[in-house]
Formats: sequence, C-alpha cells, structure tokens
Amino acid sequence: MKIAVASDHRGYAIKAKILALLAELQHTGIDLGTHSAESVDYPDYARGVSEMVSRGEVDRGILICGTGMGMCIAANKFKGVRATSCHDDLTVEMSRRHNDANVLCLSADLLGDRLVRRMVEIWLRTEFEAGRHQRRIEKISGMESGQSP
Repeated sequence: MKIAVASDHRGYAIKAKILALLAELQHTGIDLGTHSAESVDYPDYARGVSEMVSRGEVDRGILICGTGMGMCIAANKFKGVRATSCHDDLTVEMSRRHNDANVLCLSADLLGDRLVRRMVEIWLRTEFEAGRHQRRIEKISGMESGQSP
C-alpha cells in the first residue's frame, strides 16, 4: 500500500517512527514533511496528504499533530477524503470497518509510541465491511457534490 504521511512540528518525532513502521510492514511511505521540530502550520501539511488521497495518488494518508483534531478538520475539506481522529484500538478499527477512513489523524501529545504502533497496524489491516456502510459512504460522497442525502 502507498501511504502519504505528514505532521506538524509536534508530530515530527512520531512521523519518523510511523514511516519506519510502514517500511517494516512493506508499505511505501511518502514523507510530506515537516522535516524538523520548528513550528509550522498544520493545515499546510494536511493539504499535501489530502490532495494526494483525493486525487488517488496514494491509497491512504496519515497525519499527526498535537491532538490529531486540527489535521482531521483540515483533511476533511478535500473531496473523497474521509479522515478520522482516533485515540484507541476500537476507534481506529471502526474508522476502517464502518467508515472506510482513508486518512488517519493521530495525536502526538496524547498517545504513546506502543499505542500509535498498534493503532497504525490495526488501521492498515482492517478492511471496510461495505454492506449497509457502503450506502452511507455514498451519501457522504453525494453531500460533497452538493446532493441531499
């Protein structure tokens, strides 16, 4: 799987660990920055990942900021992006199983390294269940195009 990864300054250290994990699991990680711990604006980095996901240039994306929430808000402004801010095993699994989340947003400040690793592994291996959930995803896609659900 091809996965674009970016962070702001607060997520910089975790981003490096996630990229190493992706390589270990034989996925292709694309590092879209930031490339230091100097202060940056998270929307700039959410944009790069979200544009690649929206255009279908990557299979999925991972974004990291202090809480994961700012990145999530910014990422969801792009058509076709279903970003979720997850904080444990259950939320990350359900984001894939029921919502077909294609961008995972993580907190650098609230999650430990072992939990982040486990969450990324779960997110990568969990399949979308489709079925009744597919109908809901299609309604969300229609909303992006200005259709009423």
